[in-house]
Amino acid sequence: MIAHPALRLPAAARAALSRLAAAALLTLASAAPAPAEPVPGDLVRAGFLGGWRTESGTRMSALRLDLAEGWKTYWRAPGEAGIPPQFDWSGSDNVASVRVHWPTPEVFHLNGMRTIGYKHHLVLPLEITPRDASRPIHLSASIDMGVCRDICVPVSLRLGADLPQGGGAPDAAIRAALADRPMGGGKAGLSGLRCRVEPIRDGLRLTAEIDLPGGAEDVAVFETPDPQLWVSESVTRREGGRLVSTSDLIAENGGPVALDRSRLTITVLGEGRAVELRGCPG
Repeated sequence: MIAHPALRLPAAARAALSRLAAAALLTLASAAPAPAEPVPGDLVRAGFLGGWRTESGTRMSALRLDLAEGWKTYWRAPGEAGIPPQFDWSGSDNVASVRVHWPTPEVFHLNGMRTIGYKHHLVLPLEITPRDASRPIHLSASIDMGVCRDICVPVSLRLGADLPQGGGAPDAAIRAALADRPMGGGKAGLSGLRCRVEPIRDGLRLTAEIDLPGGAEDVAVFETPDPQLWVSESVTRREGGRLVSTSDLIAENGGPVALDRSRLTITVLGEGRAVELRGCPG
C-alpha cells in the first residue's frame, strides 16, 4: 500500500487524494455496475529480459511490461493522480543492489489532472550488482503498480528469473530504453539554473528559474530524496528562454521542512525529450 501525507495538506493536495480514493473505490467495488467498456482481464504482461554483463561487472537486464490497449502506467514521480510503482527485490539471490534506469516518460492530461508515465509498453532497464560475480543471479521482484484508463486498477506482480551467466548479448530493446533516458543540462543547452525558497504556512515554496530552450508545453517536476516530503504538482510557465516553475514542499508529519538543494532533482519534460538536472543553487 502506498502511503500519502494526511496531515496539514493544502486544499489542492486534499482534493488530489480524494480523487485517488474515488478511483480506488471504483476499482475495488466489484458489486458496482461495470464501466461502459469492460476492464480487460489481462491488463499487464510482464517479464525480464536477460541482457548482458557490463564492463564494470554489473548485469544490465530489464523489466518489460506490455499493457492492454488504451491503458497506461506511471513514472517514478507520477503526478497529481498517478500511482508510483514500488519494487521489492528482497527475494532475489546473489543480488547486492538493483538500479533502475528510467526512460523518458510522457505527460498525460485527463479531467484537469496531469499524470506522467508510459502507454502501450515499457522496457525498464535494471542494472544489477551481484554479491559474487562468479555465481549465477536469480532475480525476484514483487511489484505494486497502478494501471489506468478511465479508472485506475492496482496491480501486484510477482516475477522471477535466472539470469544467464557469462557475457550475454546486447539487447536492442534495452539499448533503446537506455538511449531514451533524460539528457543532461549541458547537452540540452542549459545556460543557468537558480532556486529560490520561501516559507509558507505548512512548509516551503520552491521556485526554480531554468534558462533552457524549449517549448510552451514544457513542465518541470521536482523530486527530493526525502520520502517524508510531499511535493505538489508544479506550476510552470515560460518567459522566453527561461522556464519558471514553482512547487510547495510539506512534511508528512506536519513539522518543519528541511531542503538540501544539492540533492534536488528537476526533470523538464517537453515534446519528445526530457532534461534531468541534479542540484539547484540559490
